[in-house]
Amino acid sequence: MKKFILLFVLTISFAVYSQEEIKEGTLKMKVTMSSENPQINSSLAVMGDITASSSFKGEKSRTEMSSPMMGNNTTIVDNTDKTVLVLMDNPMAGKKFMKQEIKDDDEALKDITVKENGETRNILGYECKGYDVTMMNNGIDTKMTLYVTDKIKAYNQNSLALGDKIKGFPLLSVVKATQNGMPITTTAEVIELKKGDIDDALFDMTIPEGYTELKMPGK
Repeated sequence: MKKFILLFVLTISFAVYSQEEIKEGTLKMKVTMSSENPQINSSLAVMGDITASSSFKGEKSRTEMSSPMMGNNTTIVDNTDKTVLVLMDNPMAGKKFMKQEIKDDDEALKDITVKENGETRNILGYECKGYDVTMMNNGIDTKMTLYVTDKIKAYNQNSLALGDKIKGFPLLSVVKATQNGMPITTTAEVIELKKGDIDDALFDMTIPEGYTELKMPGK
């Protein structure tokens, strides 16, 4: 379950009814998690409602998610400095952080398959093109369907995982991950977007006081 939560945090981050191009602003997302397995579904229900918001500016983004079970999680991505910082304030695990360098991993990208699925969706006034993605992440078999617009110029977690295989920002993503036979589907849909100036202080990579480093197995 910890790997699923971490994948969810990393992976995840519109009151506009036009094709306006936006390079700086904030957005809100509706996030739901479910499973075909009744026992897993019961566990996910305990997590409570998940809220998410993101601020983006150029090649930087900050995504914040919270729920009663997961606590508060923040992911800051700075493609200028090639750094990603994940802050997790979990009721059970406490305050943990991961800070990593963004690397161009051509070998990892070879294991990722991206195909246009021929579908389009109009989401909050933006025409979004559908893509099907398959990948293996930390032993978790993952399949994603993304609906992407090229009008939102925001660097995000999907940019980290997919490199330049997809151009644009997903307004809707459906992620199906399976580990040890445990299937979980995470759906994230952007429901509000506000264009506006963003304070650079939101992208500060300084580790807050009280956080200890989370070491991944094999690292």
